[in-house]
Amino acid sequence: MGNGTQEAQKTTQKAHKSLVPLVFFLCLLCSVPASVGLRAQTLPLEPVHETGASITGAFEGWFKNADGSFSLLLGYFNRNTKQEVDVPVGPDNRIEPGGPDQGQPTHFLTGRQWGMFTVKVPADFGTKKLTWTIAANGQTMIIPMSLHPDYEISPLVEAAVGNTPPILRFEEDGAAAQGPVGMAVPHTAKVGTPVPLTVWVRDDAKLTTSSGAPPRNLGAPVTVRWTKFRGPGAVTFANPRPEAEKLAGGNPGVPFSGKAATTATFSSPGEYVLHVVLNDYSGEGGQGFQCCWTNGEVRVTVAP
Repeated sequence: MGNGTQEAQKTTQKAHKSLVPLVFFLCLLCSVPASVGLRAQTLPLEPVHETGASITGAFEGWFKNADGSFSLLLGYFNRNTKQEVDVPVGPDNRIEPGGPDQGQPTHFLTGRQWGMFTVKVPADFGTKKLTWTIAANGQTMIIPMSLHPDYEISPLVEAAVGNTPPILRFEEDGAAAQGPVGMAVPHTAKVGTPVPLTVWVRDDAKLTTSSGAPPRNLGAPVTVRWTKFRGPGAVTFANPRPEAEKLAGGNPGVPFSGKAATTATFSSPGEYVLHVVLNDYSGEGGQGFQCCWTNGEVRVTVAP
């Protein structure tokens, strides 16, 4: 009789304990307005803006250089769908300490722009931080950058298949660059006169997919994109995305080499920086894996 009573008490206690989370959950539901429950507690998305929205820098991560220093890889997000914004280097566009000019863009394209430039910091940078401030359309956005271990990236090799970024040259047998640090070359131009822009590209044509098979609509092994990075006037490209003419290769796994040409025309005299990015099969931003693309700059002095 005593044992039966004890077992019954234990069973009742267990039942009470199992009801506690349920009662707590029901109480929470009672305290939430019905309108919230009907929305399944989803947060509203920020409205899309054609103009007037903010621009935020994007810290993609950091990687170690061969000389022991480090590079911080940066892009940005212009939330406007139709407004490209110019923000000169200064109080409204600065990277500190050590700035305000640390090679950042002053012309901001619409949307998300991945890893367009790097900021080099010394080997003893340690736990220090940099910040990038962008004030546009009356809204100031600040992002921090550091060597936090969680942000270490590998932009020069993709581990799964050993994919590497395309190789860039501005002359057929000239100096080469590979990866987001890239290279810069000087140029001169006159207002209104098209300037030829030609790049030679090479790539290992390695491809990573979840199935291991090439996608049905596989694009070119290397794509080329030209944009304005800095400058006082408008820049018009005959074709901002010129196709890379095949010189060799062209299939997945077969090393590719090609040549892409276009022109740029400037509306006003001054100092300009044109940005070119080469993407391989991994696509823009490496599909979020920070590999594999290569940056380049053409720094143009434009005379009247």
